Amino acid sequence: MKPGDIDAWRSAIRPQTRLLFGETLGNPGLDVLDIPTVSSIGHEHGLPLLVDSTFTTPYLMKPFEHGADLVYHSATKFLSGHGTVVGGVLVDGGRFDWDASGRFPELTEPYEGFHGMVFSEESTVGAFLLRARREGLRDFGACMSPHTAWLVLQGIETLPLRMERHVANTRRIVQFLSSHPLVAGVGYPELESHPDHRLAATLLPRGCGAVFSFDLKGSRAQGKIFIESLKIFSHLANVGDCRSLVIHPASTTHFRMDDAALAQAGIGPGTIRLSIGLEDASDLIDDLKRALKAAERG
Repeated sequence: MKPGDIDAWRSAIRPQTRLLFGETLGNPGLDVLDIPTVSSIGHEHGLPLLVDSTFTTPYLMKPFEHGADLVYHSATKFLSGHGTVVGGVLVDGGRFDWDASGRFPELTEPYEGFHGMVFSEESTVGAFLLRARREGLRDFGACMSPHTAWLVLQGIETLPLRMERHVANTRRIVQFLSSHPLVAGVGYPELESHPDHRLAATLLPRGCGAVFSFDLKGSRAQGKIFIESLKIFSHLANVGDCRSLVIHPASTTHFRMDDAALAQAGIGPGTIRLSIGLEDASDLIDDLKRALKAAERG
């Protein structure tokens, strides 16, 4: 994180600000969140930091150890790992002082919706989580089915083994794509060319995950040809599956945006996002070679 970024975080805080939020790895450029710095800025102003740690999982990073206060994961992705469930996990680190902050009367004063309960008194370490759970269950029906919970728990049992394979496969594919003449650039923080390379080395010593983007030297039409030529990669907007997944935003999720609007979103006409699975890395590279050749001809 550059000094200007720190100033930007500070200047973004307003009297009505209640929370700082960031992703451990941003999508699609994999910007690395400087959690120690951002959390300290938040704490200076009595604000908690909520972190989306889906891409990194607890195996690659433990945000609480770096100063985060709240963490959530899309359990649909790496935690379950097989693309079979829809679910999420919210974790309260239990260290943020909601009373001392003075910004959260909904947690520190009697709440009429729960018969005058004061959540920070009811749970001195997890007031936020207590309200989120009780109100979520009562008002929104946020209750995971037993079978879904079992599948997520079963997936977590193999998380370390899967993440090791995900990262190993990703490193081989990043190396292949980085040297391909049709590839303009690869956005993966382990590469020295990535702006957050040094920060990633500090915060993510086990690896930078299995989701990343690269840019084809070509048009939207060539990006579409590339996708349609793949045989092993599945064309899906999901990530974190045991199967390798791919998407071309310019012809799918962002097809209504012109090139200028794409650029503002950090996406190019040839941007491809990959989620690397557990298949043999050599097979995945062969699949990419064929698709790149087809896109080049296109």
